Amino acid sequence: MAIDDVTYCRHESPIGEILTFYRDNVLCHLDFTDCELRWEKLLKRRFPSLILNEVSTNFELDNRLSDYFGRDHHAFRDITMDTGGTDFQKKVWNTLCEVPFGETETYSSMAEMIGKPKAIRAMAAANALNPISIVIPCHRIIGKDGSLTGYGGGLERKRALLEHEIR
Repeated sequence: MAIDDVTYCRHESPIGEILTFYRDNVLCHLDFTDCELRWEKLLKRRFPSLILNEVSTNFELDNRLSDYFGRDHHAFRDITMDTGGTDFQKKVWNTLCEVPFGETETYSSMAEMIGKPKAIRAMAAANALNPISIVIPCHRIIGKDGSLTGYGGGLERKRALLEHEIR
C-alpha cells in the first residue's frame, strides 16, 4: 500500500486558526484547527494511508488568505486545487465557486444551477463535504428562508464569513 504523504501548515485568521493541507504541493483540504474530528475523518477517507507532516508556511496561501480577509474579491482566483470527490461533488464544488463574493444562494437555487432542481439534499450533502472551505465558498449557501444552516466550521464562522464579505 502506498503512503499518502500530506503536508499542512497553519494560518492565523480573524475567525480562528486555519489549516491548509497539500498533496504533491497542491491544495487538497482547508479546515479549522478546532475541527480536528471533521478534517481528520475526511482526510483519512480520501487518503487511507495518511501521513501528515507539518511545514512552517505556504507563503502563497498566507498571502491569499490575508488578501481574502482584506476583502479582495479575487484572492482565490486561479488557485490550483485537488478536491477529489465524485463527478457530482466536483460539479457542486465548481458551481459554488461561481457564487460571487458577498452574495448568497440557497440550496434549492444551487440544485437548479447544477441542473438537478430536485436534488436539493444531494447538493446539500456534497456542499457539506467540501474539502476546501472558504476557497470553495460553501458558506455562501443559505436556507430558502434566509437562515444560516450547516457549516462544518460552525454557524458562528459562517455568519462571520458572510458578514465579512457583505460589509
